[in-house]
Amino acid sequence: MPDDLKTLPEGGRVNETRLAEALSERYLAYAMSTIVSRSLPDVRDGLKPVHRRLLWAMHQLKLDPAGGFKKCARVVGDVIGKFHPHGDASVYEALVRLAQDFAARYPLVEGQGNFGNIDGDNAAAMRYTESKLTEVAKALLEGIEEDSVDFRPTYDGEEREPVVLPAAFPNLLANGANGIAVGMATSIPPHNAGELCAAALELVRNPAATTADLVRHVPGPDFPTGGVLVESPEAILNAYETGRGGFRLRAKWEVEPLKNGTWQVVVTEIPYQVAKSRLIEQIAELLEQKKLPLLADVRDESTDVVRVVLEPKTRAVDPAMLMETLFRATPLESRIPLNMNVLAADRTPRVMGLKEVLRHWLDHREVVLVRRSQHRLAAIERRLEILDGYLAVYLNLDEVIRIVREEDHPKEALIRTFSLTEVQAEAVLNMRLRALRKLEEMEIRREHKKLTAEGKTLQRLLSSEAARWKRIGEELEATREKFGSGALGDRRTVQAQAPAAALVDESAFVEREPITVILSEKGWLRAQKGHLPPEAELRFKEGDSLQLSLHAETTDRIVFMASNGRAYTIKADALPRGRGDGQPVRLMVDLGNEDEIIAAFVHKEGLRFLLASKAGRGFIARAEDLLAEKRTGKNVLTVEPPDRLFVVTDVEGDSVAVIGDNRKLLVFPLEQVPEMSRGRGVTLQGYKDGGLSDVKVFRRADGLTWQLGGRTRTETALSGWVGNRAGAGKMPPNGFPKSNSFDG
Repeated sequence: MPDDLKTLPEGGRVNETRLAEALSERYLAYAMSTIVSRSLPDVRDGLKPVHRRLLWAMHQLKLDPAGGFKKCARVVGDVIGKFHPHGDASVYEALVRLAQDFAARYPLVEGQGNFGNIDGDNAAAMRYTESKLTEVAKALLEGIEEDSVDFRPTYDGEEREPVVLPAAFPNLLANGANGIAVGMATSIPPHNAGELCAAALELVRNPAATTADLVRHVPGPDFPTGGVLVESPEAILNAYETGRGGFRLRAKWEVEPLKNGTWQVVVTEIPYQVAKSRLIEQIAELLEQKKLPLLADVRDESTDVVRVVLEPKTRAVDPAMLMETLFRATPLESRIPLNMNVLAADRTPRVMGLKEVLRHWLDHREVVLVRRSQHRLAAIERRLEILDGYLAVYLNLDEVIRIVREEDHPKEALIRTFSLTEVQAEAVLNMRLRALRKLEEMEIRREHKKLTAEGKTLQRLLSSEAARWKRIGEELEATREKFGSGALGDRRTVQAQAPAAALVDESAFVEREPITVILSEKGWLRAQKGHLPPEAELRFKEGDSLQLSLHAETTDRIVFMASNGRAYTIKADALPRGRGDGQPVRLMVDLGNEDEIIAAFVHKEGLRFLLASKAGRGFIARAEDLLAEKRTGKNVLTVEPPDRLFVVTDVEGDSVAVIGDNRKLLVFPLEQVPEMSRGRGVTLQGYKDGGLSDVKVFRRADGLTWQLGGRTRTETALSGWVGNRAGAGKMPPNGFPKSNSFDG
């Protein structure tokens, strides 16, 4: 017996497997199940399994658009009992989303009762709400009983469910999809069905059409909540070509004039998937924190129509500037991601572009057309066989009656006498007496003629690819006419030019006065009024002392550089004022306990800084590239612990002097250091042991200066230390500080 197979006393056996192998095997199975059976939609019908099972269960319950409603609890019970072995809460949430007209661009379920609202309130319990299918869902299911798609056994083997729906409606792009699987995700915004059908028709007429040709029909997403799409055409085209990208969506607003020259802004549409109540709360919080200097008040006057009122501080405020501050600080502007990661017909997850998605849907429609045609042709052939039998016996009804009355085995006798098939003989024997009248013979001949013609049409369709695509084009036209106009089909999201990167001058509303920014060794940050002299006495907590101070004005932005290589920006007017201890800088920006501020400066256009890590790598960064809007900061110099950002120095000169812990000095031209916006940088000086001690940028003609005690020394004869970047360097001149620092 192998070593890894052991017999238990009870007769069972244990297989010994390495933990890593067992975990990877099981996790892979779980990941595949999540990807294929839960999170990613099928490219053909745009549905995940739970949505497909919901529609199929409602179809079986005959909850058609023209019929009545049934309790949602009944629908959910059927779904989890027959098709979906998961919790009822998740199934009901999926059903509710299909019915919400602010969540689904083309709702697949018509709800009766409380199905939630745009404020983010939840739907009522499933025992109180009712539902039925919409016309869109009916189009998705059209022809499902005609062998148009494959079926598979359900999880318990007692029922059968469709693998995919026939999908006469472009549901994947029309309603969009969102899902997070294991190692992959999908995010598809909703689009206009009429535009999608127009693009599909373009692809039918011209299979070689490019994505640019299709974008002329589909200029961008169309969200159920409207809004203004401000993405550039180039970015939209690139997103649709690659299947990855994003769309900037802004709230729709207008200026409403009031008495005496005053006015207010009214927001009538908010971005997709933004809860209105939470949006109002966020604006109110920012108002309380005085981070919206142009806004005086916000009110929600919405009914079933969105109406959010924004009052400016004064009537002198420019409405566009007011809205720009809100777009930058609140979800009134959102970025909707695009990641068209879907399951292809072979159940393989793949990121597809717009053309590929439409191509897969059209190919699916051709498969459905062929299968429905074959199904109908087979039914016609069976019916014609029976009608041929009827016509054969109608010429001699008396003989048929005699055989039925006198023969012990009338079926076999009919087959012998009239050369019938078993199916025909069975049909003749099952014929009703009323069918023996002459008028019935005329009806049979008329039906025979009609079915024969229909069968020939279907045969021509099946034998001609051009005829099939012509039929698909007619179906697309019908879908576009039905769902592409009216209250449901008209485009809701307006398109506007992508706005320029407007700089909102909020400093115009801040009183300008001089301050001194003070940061202590233990990380306490404050500002004191006026420009204090260096010798001014400053008060700190016990055991704390000054790390750095700088002169600024309340309208300035202060950039802090941290040892983790990140840059943080704090507005000077937001710094704690007074003679107190201030506030920990870690509460104002997201700075880790193991990181520390190493430099700070007032942001000014055109400034450049040399950033260097302890390991001796660095680059030149522009001041504009160090600005960060968020409290998480901006990663500039990429360092991996224990390495850290060590020196930040002004760039004014043409040469760089670097000295290491090994007391080796190297001088090289500044042009050898690249200018970058972010990265690891280049090697400034090579070290066998230790790291960087100090860096200085200077003008070669003026010589290299350093502090020695209270004196300043300048060395102009530097030829012995001049080399190329990344060199080792030589021992510094006599009299260089033992601290290995140019500041002494």
